[in-house]
Amino acid sequence: QVQLVESGGGLVQAGGSLRLSCAASGRTFSNAAMGWFRQAPGKEREFVATIRWSGTYYADYTDSVKGRFTISRDNAKNTVYLQMNSLKPEDTAVYYCAAGPGLLSRRMASYEYWGQGTQVTVSS
Repeated sequence: QVQLVESGGGLVQAGGSLRLSCAASGRTFSNAAMGWFRQAPGKEREFVATIRWSGTYYADYTDSVKGRFTISRDNAKNTVYLQMNSLKPEDTAVYYCAAGPGLLSRRMASYEYWGQGTQVTVSS
């Protein structure tokens, strides 16, 4: 049974930092895309960042987090991370980890497995 478990969310002031982790179990995702999405209250779930290993690491970010967030992964631990710096109140959302079978994608439908989410709240 595949499980993705997120951790690291919490309450932080604007300008602060958080590091999210997503530990995968049940299968290895070494060559699969692993990504982060988020859903703010009253809004649709949206893409944040994704990363894939294929001889080197390839990553993609939504424009609103470029330069502030960094996605990384440790294949030996089957874990993906999201380092979030310079947080803004508009980053407040439930953050979801996802793992897909293939290439980098910003589309939710490209990811087969999802975690339960971790709440990130940024106060102004």
